Amino acid sequence: MAHYDLAIIGSGSGNSLITEYWDTQKVAIIDAGIFGGTCLNVGCIPTKMFVYPGQLAASVTQAKALGVELKFEGADWAGIRDRIFGRIDAISEAGKNYRAHELENVTLYTEHVSFVSEHELRTASGESITADKIVIATGSRAVLPEVPGISLPGVHTSDTIMRLAELPKRLVILGGGYIASEFAAVFAALGSEVVQVNRSGALMRQLDADISAAFTTAAAARWRVELDADLRRISEHDGGLQLEFEQDGAPLTLEADVVLVATGRTPNTDALGVAQLGFDLREDGSLVVDDYQRVLADGEPVPGIFGLGDAANTEQLKHVANREARVLIHNLQHPDAMRPMDRRFVPAAVFTNPQIAYVGATEAQARAQHGDAVCSVIQDYGSTAYGWAMEDEEGIVKLLAHRETGLLLGAHLMGHEAALLIQPLIQAMSMNLEVNTMARGPFWIHPALSEVVENALLSLQIPARDSDPL
Repeated sequence: MAHYDLAIIGSGSGNSLITEYWDTQKVAIIDAGIFGGTCLNVGCIPTKMFVYPGQLAASVTQAKALGVELKFEGADWAGIRDRIFGRIDAISEAGKNYRAHELENVTLYTEHVSFVSEHELRTASGESITADKIVIATGSRAVLPEVPGISLPGVHTSDTIMRLAELPKRLVILGGGYIASEFAAVFAALGSEVVQVNRSGALMRQLDADISAAFTTAAAARWRVELDADLRRISEHDGGLQLEFEQDGAPLTLEADVVLVATGRTPNTDALGVAQLGFDLREDGSLVVDDYQRVLADGEPVPGIFGLGDAANTEQLKHVANREARVLIHNLQHPDAMRPMDRRFVPAAVFTNPQIAYVGATEAQARAQHGDAVCSVIQDYGSTAYGWAMEDEEGIVKLLAHRETGLLLGAHLMGHEAALLIQPLIQAMSMNLEVNTMARGPFWIHPALSEVVENALLSLQIPARDSDPL
């Protein structure tokens, strides 16, 4: 039986926990999948490396509306794919080799493990591992609906769709969330005939209602969108795939060369044996942790057991996992002076077309908590000089604030570079910066697109105070 000071299950954000502090101690890192985790191999990084070429291809349409004649002559799918994974695969392999062969104090296990007891793990080959401290950072995986034909060749998840041999002519995407919407934008821009099918009546339905409605309209102008459609079966047909849905009580049949299933992800905790040990789990299967990332059982911390990332939070965002890792690095090294994780203002962006970014409460959430004290505004990109330059007719900034405190409650953006424009709003919320101070204190560059944020802040009409900047 091998014993370690620290065992980390998962090689994504958990990999960053191995700092110089552990150089004189024994560490095990365990991952039966691709080294480096979801973000590096099948998530944030490669998807955004596809997004940017897609943005360039999609710019042809916008340019024509502005009097510039560009021509899209097609995409070198194999070239794009190989450029991306030529870099990604090398990073993954280098990280694996570094942990496996270059650090004498680290042992890499490339097989599945499960808990025998709180501090003992057993590998798939039967080896026992014990550790004083164990971190569960096993990530998540794509969920597949239980319908006939879901395992047919040609049916993919986000784990495999980016490595297709060729760009599909006809692509059906199942799902209305961020993964489905990002891939719909990419493939539609690069030349595929895309149909995005969603069970509910709007895309990105988890967002603020105004953003969801605006994006659904914008997406339907770029690729085909089918709503309120339940998948019944997938079958092989005429050299491709046929999908049968029930839509508003009527049949809907679609033909595809490739199907992307993007209906959600689930934490990789179900095969670890954590439920049998009494660890607290949320309804989605993720581990319940306290503010210090300690795993809980019956509401109390389990000594020496920690969790981070998709296995232990509900956001499933890499920047959240990275922050959790920094908190955990400290807490593992300073158990008597632990620091909490701050989850108050977690932002997110969806790199679809148009781009979406958000932080804080939706209007429904804000009004449920603060009632009539909530003031809101929707500012069009097209109300600014830079918006005029782009002839933008769909970009919006929606802000929510508390009328009495003057603090932002939520920010929701859809449009060009929304993920960049939202950053000062995230900082304002994190620093408790009042709306009037933010709008009037710093200079806002004219005629930069950031003026749409400035104008939205001013339009909230928070009552002025004598101390507010002019």
